[in-house]
Amino acid sequence: MRLSLEHISKSYPGVKANDDISLTVAAGEIHAVLGENGAGKSTLMKIIYGAVQPDAGQILWEGRPVRMKNPGMARDLGIAMVYQHFSLFDTLTAAENIWLGLGRRISLSEVETRITDISARYGLDCAPRRPVHTLSVGERQRVEIIRCLLACPRLLILDEPTSVLTPQAVEKLFVVLRQLAADGCSILYISHKLDEIRSLCHHCTVLRGGRVSGRVDPARETEASLSRLMIGADPPALQHRPSQPGAVLLQVDDLQLPGDGDFSVAIEHLSLQVRAGEILGIAGVSGNGQQELLAALSGEDRRARPAAVRLAGEPVGALGPGARRQRGLHFIPEERLGRATVPVMSLEQNMLLTARPDEVASRGLIRCQTLREQAQAVIARFGVKAGGPQAAARSLSGGNLQKFIVGREILGRPRVLIVAQPTWGVDVGAAAQIRAELLALRDAGCAVLVVSEELDELFEIADRLQVMARGKLSPSITRAEATVERIGLWMSGLWPQGANQPGEVADVAA
Repeated sequence: MRLSLEHISKSYPGVKANDDISLTVAAGEIHAVLGENGAGKSTLMKIIYGAVQPDAGQILWEGRPVRMKNPGMARDLGIAMVYQHFSLFDTLTAAENIWLGLGRRISLSEVETRITDISARYGLDCAPRRPVHTLSVGERQRVEIIRCLLACPRLLILDEPTSVLTPQAVEKLFVVLRQLAADGCSILYISHKLDEIRSLCHHCTVLRGGRVSGRVDPARETEASLSRLMIGADPPALQHRPSQPGAVLLQVDDLQLPGDGDFSVAIEHLSLQVRAGEILGIAGVSGNGQQELLAALSGEDRRARPAAVRLAGEPVGALGPGARRQRGLHFIPEERLGRATVPVMSLEQNMLLTARPDEVASRGLIRCQTLREQAQAVIARFGVKAGGPQAAARSLSGGNLQKFIVGREILGRPRVLIVAQPTWGVDVGAAAQIRAELLALRDAGCAVLVVSEELDELFEIADRLQVMARGKLSPSITRAEATVERIGLWMSGLWPQGANQPGEVADVAA
């Protein structure tokens, strides 16, 4: 047996993250660990990797008891881990980050060469010399996966590895993982995507509330039965009624922005519009201009012509984020920790980031009680598992933090909501809740723009779909017209030149 966990327990103030958990993983086995947000999955993986010490229990590595003192010891044993929240240095390049984890056995130039080789072999596009701070979430995830693959691990821990990968990239990754398992590598696989677990994994341990609620062969289970083991019930059904679009609230007219740096993507002649009471979904592979478009829409990038971006007809292209927010445009970035929230601040303090000054301040003084009440309202309405409004943002699981962020923006009553990767790393129950809230916001007359690499999500909630490739935007099609094959083709940059020429196809990537 490659790895055995015996009666592992770990407590934090106010919560028992792991409660008497036992688990075994054989050589060449792909073992899923499934559970809702806050079930204790990430804590358990960090214990295996030496980043967290258990309060009780024992770890056996190839039959021998070990005390995993730190991640360095785990790496020496052949354990590699891809965290859900990435552990990369923003100011270093992708190659430099990977080099740090490999020690000084090889030179940086050799690492760059190996990255290029493994990227081509496994279809995980990665520019070795690109600084990490210029990468999207999906691109950073590729760096983390490549770093682990270069280490030739004996046990690979993957925490939500496909949450921001396209379906094509997921298929390629699965080929890699099956080959690694065939070569004897053990894999611990955490995912909320039940179809992935059923098709990829040999065994599955299900956690609920920090305890083991089931051990099953996922191939013999249905998605519904796995969901019941995970959350104790079937996920709520999503009610998607036909939209009733109103006036155009967000309009982009011939937006052109040159690349801001060596690795950014230029935006070329991009136009779109979102009406009140509809959801526009934008699909695409990470690194095709989504970050640049979002910066131009949110006001972080103000290089656009004033009239290139309009809110309810008013030119706002030269206005900053605060001025746009005052006019009703709210934005949820894809990075939860560091952009959407300040990790060390409490949830109530994080309400300040987006609060209206007239609601939370008086004569220059912050009304802390108002912030506390607002944070508590978000926690209660969206079922956020946290130790109250005083809990630090970084203490929440990824899914619960995402529910808090989305809830904070929805309770702010936006006229236009722009959201990137709304359910990244979120369990099926929480994802259904977030999507239902976005649909309810749409039905209340809000114009919603969703940028996501989760095609199933876009097909579920979007009224219209467009695709980004090489800084350009495809024509708009209705959800009924969209298929996985069609959107996949458009992700390669191939789409009709115009609505009046549906049969003519141009390669915009050229």
